[in-house]
Amino acid sequence: MSLIRLQNVSLAFGTQPVLDSASLVVEPRARTALVGRNGEGKSSLLKLIAGIQSADSGEISVQTGARISYLSQTVPAEFTGSIYECVANGLPQHGKLLSDFYLASTRSENSETSAQLAHTASADEHLASLQEQIDKNDAWAQVQSIEQTLSRMQLHAHTDIDSLSGGMKRRVGLARALVSEPDLLLLDEPTNHLDIGAVDWLIEHLNSVNCALIFVTHDRNFLDAVATAILEIDRGQLTQWRGNYSTYRKDKQKALEVEAEQNALFDKKLAKEEAWIRQGIKARRTRNEGRVRALKKLRMAHAERRKVLGKARMTANKAEASGKIVFEVQDLGYTIGETNIIKGLSTIIMRDDRIGIIGPNGCGKTTLVKLLVGELSPKMGEVIQGTQLQIAYYDQLRASLDDSLTAAENVSGGRENVMVNGKERHIMSYMQDFMFDPARARAPITALSGGETGRLMLAKLFLQPSNLMVLDEPSNDLDIETLELLESLLAE
Repeated sequence: MSLIRLQNVSLAFGTQPVLDSASLVVEPRARTALVGRNGEGKSSLLKLIAGIQSADSGEISVQTGARISYLSQTVPAEFTGSIYECVANGLPQHGKLLSDFYLASTRSENSETSAQLAHTASADEHLASLQEQIDKNDAWAQVQSIEQTLSRMQLHAHTDIDSLSGGMKRRVGLARALVSEPDLLLLDEPTNHLDIGAVDWLIEHLNSVNCALIFVTHDRNFLDAVATAILEIDRGQLTQWRGNYSTYRKDKQKALEVEAEQNALFDKKLAKEEAWIRQGIKARRTRNEGRVRALKKLRMAHAERRKVLGKARMTANKAEASGKIVFEVQDLGYTIGETNIIKGLSTIIMRDDRIGIIGPNGCGKTTLVKLLVGELSPKMGEVIQGTQLQIAYYDQLRASLDDSLTAAENVSGGRENVMVNGKERHIMSYMQDFMFDPARARAPITALSGGETGRLMLAKLFLQPSNLMVLDEPSNDLDIETLELLESLLAE
């Protein structure tokens, strides 16, 4: 029996349908990658399945008793307390019990908890009572699962959620989803903000769990390592493909070629019928009402056809070459409180170098980038920037975007035209290079998907004349096609 069934489901935001009478069946233990271009509605589909969002029409049925766990791109407001409490409370049955056990076993200094304990029994008696309940409910395996997951995700159980960055809160959300024992696990960009070791562990874990999985990711290695099937959302329709992503791309290209041939035949027939109806009196003498009705249906079908979007075409504005030495770093040090983030770093970065900064989360990668570009001042040592340096900096926090402006205004600064490598272009033409049609270009950035926001950042970044690009997590939320184009541009 299927876990989830969507029948003729439609959903629209504004005039453009996200889903147009789409249908889907989710079987138990299927591991499915959801793919599609940014803005097609991948996150919206996950929200529909999770029951967070309602469809405009159609039917969504869930197997009786099926549990669904969902990792969203945003952090839910109910994430409060310590990391352990937040993760444990994701369990459907014993979450409160395990959360209370953790608080008691660590002898929390929280005044409210202490007051509760004082009114019931001593702390030791309370802890013994909780242990007895865990024994009775056979929940020690869940305790072990929480502890192992927190360890693998490099999360400290006692840390307060409110003290974490947005990226680390998403990591907590992922841990909560993984330990929740669902029948269906929905993951929206689960590898964002994970270091390489955590991604490797996540792949191994997802391949061993006994539940259905639907996930969105830009990580092609992760996709091919986990998915056994592909679910594509394209122009409002859902299509399931067997095999991995590489197989899907070949099959999809063949399907697009067939679609183009069918559209050409359709257009030829429509043109013939339009010529016939325009023959005037002669045609009216011979035409029949059935043929006229058929023509009206052809016109309607042509009007409703949603064309395949073109591919992105990225071009970066280039500045004059910088000096031979780009950065000279001498005995660089940076601390936060008493913690050494960077200590005694000395290096030279030369023109034409291509450097990747790797390391576990929280080790200081973004801090180092900010020290290099001058957004932070060293506590020790110095960073000497080279001559004629013009930096284009893709910041992880996307702080340079103005929520009060449209997508196009954010890129152009309100100007009608922009300069691209010495040539003037209309902003709407430039935005189309990044797959923003006029309607999306005029939309407020608060209405954009995460991937569309990423493309917007690239559109803004590439307008800046530069001879040095500094990219902090540029691949987050980009669709795979855009990511491959970005790789090609950076390789040139």
